[in-house]
Amino acid sequence: MKIGIIIVLVLFASAFAADLLLRDPGYVVINFRGYLIEMSVPVLVLLTAALFGAIWLIRKIVVAPRRIGQAAGRYRSARSGQKMTRGMIAVAEGNFARGEKMLARAASTSDSPLFNYLQAARAAHLQGQNDRRDEWLRLAYQEIPEAANAVLLTQAEFQLDQGQHEQALATLRRLDENSKDHGHALALMGRLYFRLQDWTALRELLPRIKKHAQVKPDTLTEWAIRVHREQLDTAADGESLAAAFKAVPKPQKSDITLLEAYYKGLMRAGLHDKAEKELVAALKSNWRGPLVRLFGLVEGADNSKQLKRAEGWLGQHSEDPDLLLTAARLCLRNELWGKARSYLETVIGLRPSPEVYQEYGALLNQLGEADAAADAYRDGLGMVAGNNLPAIEHKTDSF
Repeated sequence: MKIGIIIVLVLFASAFAADLLLRDPGYVVINFRGYLIEMSVPVLVLLTAALFGAIWLIRKIVVAPRRIGQAAGRYRSARSGQKMTRGMIAVAEGNFARGEKMLARAASTSDSPLFNYLQAARAAHLQGQNDRRDEWLRLAYQEIPEAANAVLLTQAEFQLDQGQHEQALATLRRLDENSKDHGHALALMGRLYFRLQDWTALRELLPRIKKHAQVKPDTLTEWAIRVHREQLDTAADGESLAAAFKAVPKPQKSDITLLEAYYKGLMRAGLHDKAEKELVAALKSNWRGPLVRLFGLVEGADNSKQLKRAEGWLGQHSEDPDLLLTAARLCLRNELWGKARSYLETVIGLRPSPEVYQEYGALLNQLGEADAAADAYRDGLGMVAGNNLPAIEHKTDSF
């Protein structure tokens, strides 16, 4: 509607101007440095229009190559994007070789080839072609040096996926040198140290991981517990053991694996009386099976008193297999063979385990029942192996 109105107004204006010019075309004189130019007004208007038209045409000619180049670039980018999309689809469908070729071809015409090279490297990785994978990663770094971190992280993830632990560690350390406290790199290093069971390195890295990396709280707790457990397991004496246990954060001090490591450390250091005392206090506040079993391994100063305490607990935990095993062990230490046998047979009826069968077999050997002891050992080994082993044949040597 607006355009129609404008056209009508222009036609009216043109008709009015033409009428005026036809009645009196006017006269224009231009005197410039002795040159005299005479013309009518319509001629001046036509010359002015021709001048502006020439300027417009020259401008179009000047910018034409640039616009042609831009159009060609848009066309190439569109084609490259289509190739990349088809390549990604091929990789997603499991056609890794075809996808790799298409992604590589698209990279040569792409405005940002980094993604193409990284995805081509992934396709080569999925084919097990490590040399081609590393070549694509090299080209990605060569084309875009500022993307070094992305390339190194991708390479480290590929190496971890294939179990190339030493190479992955070297890659992550190089990344750590280039970009200190990179969150994802620290998380990968923590995962790698945990897999390699390098507890010393993991212990040193944990503060940085907690500060800079986004690792699940449960994973961080698992790593921290494993590190503290290693320190407790390797403590050489009571003093270093106490220091290691003191370093455990308060929320983790109740973790059963750390408590087991601590009490075993006390026994290893010969501090059985301290272990017995602290175990009694721990069980009084929180009854837990692993600690109950440890109480039967503590060599207290008074074996009979220790047995009496365990049998006193049986009043409230009469069918606790862990407590029955502990009572059996304390009976063995007090040379109460009959009671020990009764306790062990009750445990076997409630919750048999290789550990129980081992104790039972040793007791039967002590009682001179070799055949029954062999059967007990066989049953225990069968539980470890996950199937029933054939009965052990007993032979009597004759002289």
